[in-house]
Amino acid sequence: MSKKSKTPSKLSRVARSVPEMIAAKRDGGALEPAELEALIEGFVSGEVADYQMTAFAMAVFFRGMSPEETAALTLAMRDSGDVVDLSSVPGVKVDKHSTGGVGDKVSICLAPMVTACGVPVPMISGRGLGHTGGTLDKLEAIPGFKVETTTKRFVRQIEKIGCALIGQTADLAPADRRLYALRDVSATIESIPLITASILSKKLAEGIDALVLDVKVGDGAFMKTEKQARELAESLVRVGRHAGKKVSALLTRMDAPLGHAVGNAVESAEAFAVLAGGGPEDLRECTFALGAEMLRLAGVAKTEAAARKRLAKCIADGSAAKKMQEVVKAQGGDPRVVLEPDRLPSAPHAVIIPSPSSGYVKSIDAREIGLTAVHLGAGRTRADQEVDPAVGILLDKKPGDEVSQGERLARILVRNRAAARAVTGRILEAYTITQRRPKVQPLVIDTIRR
Repeated sequence: MSKKSKTPSKLSRVARSVPEMIAAKRDGGALEPAELEALIEGFVSGEVADYQMTAFAMAVFFRGMSPEETAALTLAMRDSGDVVDLSSVPGVKVDKHSTGGVGDKVSICLAPMVTACGVPVPMISGRGLGHTGGTLDKLEAIPGFKVETTTKRFVRQIEKIGCALIGQTADLAPADRRLYALRDVSATIESIPLITASILSKKLAEGIDALVLDVKVGDGAFMKTEKQARELAESLVRVGRHAGKKVSALLTRMDAPLGHAVGNAVESAEAFAVLAGGGPEDLRECTFALGAEMLRLAGVAKTEAAARKRLAKCIADGSAAKKMQEVVKAQGGDPRVVLEPDRLPSAPHAVIIPSPSSGYVKSIDAREIGLTAVHLGAGRTRADQEVDPAVGILLDKKPGDEVSQGERLARILVRNRAAARAVTGRILEAYTITQRRPKVQPLVIDTIRR
């Protein structure tokens, strides 16, 4: 009896070879959905070499993709691993994703607030890389908190308490994890089709019904101009809706860090302050704007005003903070930190930076502040680096604030004072102080729903 032959791969069932597909894209041609499916399947199985996938990414970087190609690539990457089934959880499951910024700790207060309003939030987040921080690093500043789990436990937690804040599991969108690593070292990160496929392949694999995207705009964001950000937002909304999900995107400013805290433990503490009814005004506004859109997509609020009222109520009655305590406890952390943030790790020294002049803060270079925090140990330049949860920067003065010469401008949280002296100049250079009070622009630029 002869042995059964293996099922032919998808690559063997498409007309063009991998080099021919790469050449077609290099020359500005379009690839069929079946070809993109075969390419991704072959990449994950090892039939397509890393150098071939890098060449494909470079071709896409320069030639772009049609909306149909982008959608097909996204779905192929989603289907490269498990797709979570959350049908056992009643209601519309909604997640939020940010394209990354400095001081962006919104997820930590947003997820429990939305869940406390009756909407399940299965949230898979990432780590910081480069000048932007990562939600997982901030969560791991909570003593005992575990972000790694299995798909089965993830589903079970959503069923039980309606919310989970975890990292990407090995079985979800493995093609994205491998392709992102190649893009990171081949200068092909800033490609809207590839960014779209990367973000949505993971999110669509979560089992969600709806998604709200926070597309950051400005010097501290990957999208520096409103035009670039709008193009990305429209691509994300279009592909997400093509996949049968309710999707909208907010364009929000990232010219200055969000909130006052930049670091890990200090950002978690600032998010907990929002759950307690406080927190910086810009952080609260970003959280409420995104939360209102999540409630609207979930169908539990018809208008933004009604949604904001519900979010405010869950803070006032303590249900949002209680929900975060449940999440922390379920994931092995100390739930007391939510109401007692002093239990978070803290650096032994807070070095004050006085203002060199009197006037008004016109701007703060978010990217420079982010890079300085990385230099202190709050972030990483390589994926395998550890971060220090205790160090960071506190920006006491934000754009629009009046400041007197010698008044406290910022604080550097460090293990030793020498580390602070090394970066004081960088933080001062990030600030621009003028004699005229600047006009502070609204945080939310626009909402993209189609």
